[in-house]
Amino acid sequence: MMKPIKHTLVALTLVAASATAGAVDLGGLVDRKALDQAARDKLNVKTDSSNAADVAIPLTGNPSDADEEKLGREIAGRLLGAAPLVKDDKLQQYVNRVGRHVAAQSGRPDLNWTFGVIESPSVNAFAAPGGYVFITRGLYALLTSEAELAGVLGHEVGHVNARHHVRLMQKQRVVSMGQEFLLKKAGNDTVKKLVGNGAEILARSLDKESEFEADRLGVYYATRSGYDSYGLPAVLDRLQASGASDRFTLLYKTHPLPGDRMTALDTAMSGRYDTLAPGATLEKRLPKLPPAPAAPAPAK
Repeated sequence: MMKPIKHTLVALTLVAASATAGAVDLGGLVDRKALDQAARDKLNVKTDSSNAADVAIPLTGNPSDADEEKLGREIAGRLLGAAPLVKDDKLQQYVNRVGRHVAAQSGRPDLNWTFGVIESPSVNAFAAPGGYVFITRGLYALLTSEAELAGVLGHEVGHVNARHHVRLMQKQRVVSMGQEFLLKKAGNDTVKKLVGNGAEILARSLDKESEFEADRLGVYYATRSGYDSYGLPAVLDRLQASGASDRFTLLYKTHPLPGDRMTALDTAMSGRYDTLAPGATLEKRLPKLPPAPAAPAPAK
């Protein structure tokens, strides 16, 4: 298993030396065998009686890949219980091929990577520990090329590789344990208020730096995979131009504003990708979405 890529701006400087736009045969993506039945079945992760809190996630350091995958499987099951996969096997297989191709160029290629498009009009994407990545129908509908899809999936792969959600859970557990300890020792309203606010802040979303880091890694992975480096920036630009609407509410609650992400990414990319040959965009390979399911009739 290759060693994790160092998740800093330094990683971006490796692109010119170790990755060229034409280094990967992207044409092979359309010729690969479809996912076997076991892999497709795995996409339909079911919730069970287990609890994500039962997984042995240490308070510090890295959990084992097995524990991380178990945790991610539970989270993915809960997500799919609320928003099932779009019913289109060819679309799901395609997104898996692109996602696994990008993940293979990342720091943790041996995780059991699983990708999917979920049935939700909201514009968003999600990553769970262990290699589970989902984008919504609403976000997929905004994409215009395979390179843009690769950039979006690369961002989520970056979250998994950097263990951003694991780190957040560790912080939440520390805060929870600290709350129990402090309340036993002190038990005054001031302590309750301080600890409660801390837990609330941690529960809102990943911090901005984690999101900016995932953007940088997403561009790096997509470029290393042979795609155009500006796929993800193009998506961010489109999100910014789309303005505010109900479809973007959750995105803006869980991510920095697209303009802030573009500014940070522009600074990180400045001059680092200009010398590379143009990468693949592959607009024609991006499958169209099937019609959205009809809304249920109101109860009489």
